[in-house]
Amino acid sequence: MNDETFLAHVADGLAALPAVHAVTLGGSRAQETHNPGSDWDFAVYYRGGFDPADLRALDWEGEVSEIGAWGGGVFNGGAWLTIDGRQVDVHYRDLDAVERHLAEAREGRFHWEPLMFHLAGVPSYLPVAELAVNRVLRGDLPRPGYPEALRETAPVMWRGRAELTLRYTRGAFVPRGQATEVAGALATAAMETAHAVLAARGEWVTNEKRLLRRAGLREADAIIAGLRADADVLAKAVDDAETLFRAVDSAAG
Repeated sequence: MNDETFLAHVADGLAALPAVHAVTLGGSRAQETHNPGSDWDFAVYYRGGFDPADLRALDWEGEVSEIGAWGGGVFNGGAWLTIDGRQVDVHYRDLDAVERHLAEAREGRFHWEPLMFHLAGVPSYLPVAELAVNRVLRGDLPRPGYPEALRETAPVMWRGRAELTLRYTRGAFVPRGQATEVAGALATAAMETAHAVLAARGEWVTNEKRLLRRAGLREADAIIAGLRADADVLAKAVDDAETLFRAVDSAAG
């Protein structure tokens, strides 16, 4: 199958599942930043009694989780599949929950959640970001703009997390010369600052893969690359990172 035939095949299969109201394509392929080896990210938007057993019944090779198996928060489950020799991810999206996150985001309200593979975790407005940037293949979904209220509240939360991360690093890791811990903390604070920068600009974020580049924070690479197990070197690195973060964040408004 060529790409368009493959896309139609998967979208039709997912859209036919009971309780599914819409199917989207996400990730790099939706934003046209993919390469030939990129996987395919789909989401099924359902209301009511979606049963993963119906997805298993399509007999696509791979692993299909139960609802809630991925932590029960923003990412409440999905599947890792191989279809026509291509790597495919399917995410479950409960429309009731998505609509609640959208209403909260429009009021500037959200919460933070930890998530595997995300250094800084994710905000509960991530499903709203997906609505804004993903490609709807079947059904109808809203395509929200970035709420002004969220531009006010989200940067404050992310800046606060970055500041606390650096403060803890100074007291807990730097004096002990713990370069590995400092490296991890600086990477986390950089991602948190990048979230603040993008939120201040009113730009949606769906993952961290290109987050530092988008925020203008790739200079953090050089700071982290210069770390070694010496308290003075580590203290200077934290100072340099803090200076970089403040400069980039201030420029974003």
